[in-house]
Amino acid sequence: MRTRILGARLIDPASGLDRPADLYLEGGRLVALDQAPAGFVAEQDIDARGLVAAPGLVDLSVALREPGYSRKGSIASETLAAAAGGVTSLCCPPLTKPVLDTSAVAELILDRAREAGHTKVFPIGALTKGLAGEQLAELVALRDAGCVAFGNGLAPLANNRTLRRALEYAATFDLTVIFHSQDAELAAGGLAHEGAAASFLGLPGIPEIAETVALARDLLLVEQSGVRAHFSQLSSARGAQMIAEAQARGLAVTADVALYQLILTDEALRDFSSLYHVQPPLRTHADREGLRDAVKRGVISAISSHHQPHEPDAKLAPFGATEPGIGSVELLLPLAMTLVQDGLLDLPTLLARLSAGPAEALRLPAGRLRVGDPADVLLFDPQGSTLAGETWFSKGDNCPFIGHCLPGRVRYTLVDGHVSYRG
Repeated sequence: MRTRILGARLIDPASGLDRPADLYLEGGRLVALDQAPAGFVAEQDIDARGLVAAPGLVDLSVALREPGYSRKGSIASETLAAAAGGVTSLCCPPLTKPVLDTSAVAELILDRAREAGHTKVFPIGALTKGLAGEQLAELVALRDAGCVAFGNGLAPLANNRTLRRALEYAATFDLTVIFHSQDAELAAGGLAHEGAAASFLGLPGIPEIAETVALARDLLLVEQSGVRAHFSQLSSARGAQMIAEAQARGLAVTADVALYQLILTDEALRDFSSLYHVQPPLRTHADREGLRDAVKRGVISAISSHHQPHEPDAKLAPFGATEPGIGSVELLLPLAMTLVQDGLLDLPTLLARLSAGPAEALRLPAGRLRVGDPADVLLFDPQGSTLAGETWFSKGDNCPFIGHCLPGRVRYTLVDGHVSYRG
């Protein structure tokens, strides 16, 4: 469909564009700016006066829960929720049932995502078979089936020797490995950040060193193996500092942070609400400030939702017996806009961390809006507002922000030039 978007403020962090523009879409691509191509006759006009046109958001961690966990979510429901949050491209982690460690599972996910048509989906393959940490999965076959990176989540590998061999193998084929750096023994049994809040509440703690000890090991092995590495879900200021130091030494490592870690601290646990039970845990005010500074400086180049939808029963037990995770991809743009509202980031920088940054980290064909690129476009009203939960597409409503009035409102999400969400 030929579409004309009129009067938008175009912000494309990848090319540095920030100016008023008309956009012309045809054949799933952005074919022109400002002036229509010869012979272009629009079949659809979108009045974007007062709206920002930006690359569709790129989310590096959205649990789709399919196959195997249909009570928590499905590819159709969670990709629609993502589109409502302004996302056009997302990566799904390998924790499915069966685990995403075979080409068949990758192909199933991709087929169902294409059928749903709400967003583009890029699977993350399991680094080891069954995520058991012992035998390598068929990484090259998974790559050929569409997996863009590989990781083991928080599941530890059997030992450092196994991890070293896995990284060396991945480096041989120029594969990207995603680390969730947390020492399993130091974190064992923990529910909250080890500090004053956990002590006051009587919750077993997970110390900062659970992250930093594992991170130090992982960085050394990355340096030795030469593998492309991305560090996901950083939770501590010291961890962000270690990434900055590694980048300064010339290591080609990237990192992301869960959006909720930039908003919340462990003080949110004071009422024992299981909605704030996450892994890695919410940490201190100082950690939050350190993470925010790393995002501002570009040390952390990607902000992700780390969306984990759950059925109601998963959050109804006492705090320690509930399943960790927050479902928030549906609010990615409005929640992120609170960082602009609070003066922490300017709008172009925020959009860079939500589009170009994550796309570059995993080498995804997304996150930019230049002539000839896929027409994955977000149109949003920066002066509008979103009442969280007023509409809700995800199967999981385990979101502590429901009921909050948030800045910004997604008006259109377009994938390959087709409207996948209209708000």
